[in-house]
Amino acid sequence: MPQMLVTGGAGFIGSHAAVYFSQRGYQVTVLDNLSRGRLLKRDDPNADFNWNYLSTQPGIELIKGDVRDADALAGPVGKVDVILHAAAQTAVTTSTVDPETDFMSNALGTFRVLEAARRSGRKPTVIFCSTNKVYGENVNTIEVLEDERRYRFPPQWQAGIPESFSIDHCEHTPYGCSKLTGDIYMQDFAHLYGLKTGVFRMSCIYGTRQFGMEDQGWVAWFVIAALSGKPITIFGDGKQVRDVLWVEDLLRAYEAFIETGKGGKVLNMGGGAGYTLSLLELLELIKSETGITPEISYADWRPSDQKVYISDIGAAGDELNWNPTVDPREGVRRLIAWTQKNISLFQV
Repeated sequence: MPQMLVTGGAGFIGSHAAVYFSQRGYQVTVLDNLSRGRLLKRDDPNADFNWNYLSTQPGIELIKGDVRDADALAGPVGKVDVILHAAAQTAVTTSTVDPETDFMSNALGTFRVLEAARRSGRKPTVIFCSTNKVYGENVNTIEVLEDERRYRFPPQWQAGIPESFSIDHCEHTPYGCSKLTGDIYMQDFAHLYGLKTGVFRMSCIYGTRQFGMEDQGWVAWFVIAALSGKPITIFGDGKQVRDVLWVEDLLRAYEAFIETGKGGKVLNMGGGAGYTLSLLELLELIKSETGITPEISYADWRPSDQKVYISDIGAAGDELNWNPTVDPREGVRRLIAWTQKNISLFQV
């Protein structure tokens, strides 16, 4: 039975990955320090929800530990064939307020995972949850076109941002910097030490059991806010566009990389040009599915926000024989159904 370690397994992506791979024959170990509420500097009543959920699932071992702690990593890493490194501080806004914690969680934590993998002698496959924020404000050098409900890239950028797009000479925010540090270390440990690493520069991933909030997990946050009667603040004008990817589509890409991918790869990961939403379009979609129009206010753009970000997912398609399958309307419909079923979690 193959062995997998999921760091940050109490988080949204990590918990889905733990269940997904345990159902496919992996013995999964989850390592998490349960710090979501502390990292986001707020009281999150659902911070342990996914941890508790995983405790009910067969084939999953739970360990409370911190990726910044080399001793805590050594034992779990020493017995696994695959590491999915999802542990991170995940909010851009939080990183601008507390850049040191962001750096220690994301940059140092990723280095510790890689060192543990290198020292284990097993050469496990290592998958890294990177981000489109590594491209920083360079994305905003592309002159966008403005429509009534969205911005869009000009035709020459219609496929989206490729992996070769510049990461240099621009602002990233501390979050973008810390994730880029881990991103580059992943690449170098592949080249220098022969680890099979896969860097997935992710756009907006969404799905069930995602406790989105104002500065992190915007698709889930809009659904949660609408259904629980909370106001929504739009930073900017709401026409900003992202490609969105249902979480199980992401996990299929991870699985394909484990089975067929080559080490040292950097792959953009999102819905691509075919699966995009603006903030205003998401609000319209929620209204069409639920009849609810939430209370909306507007505020200034956030640091280094991108008017349009769309992942060019052509390389992932070619490398992994993969494409997304859950379109935004269907994904949002599923998310609405799960949130309605669990609405008591959000009525606090």
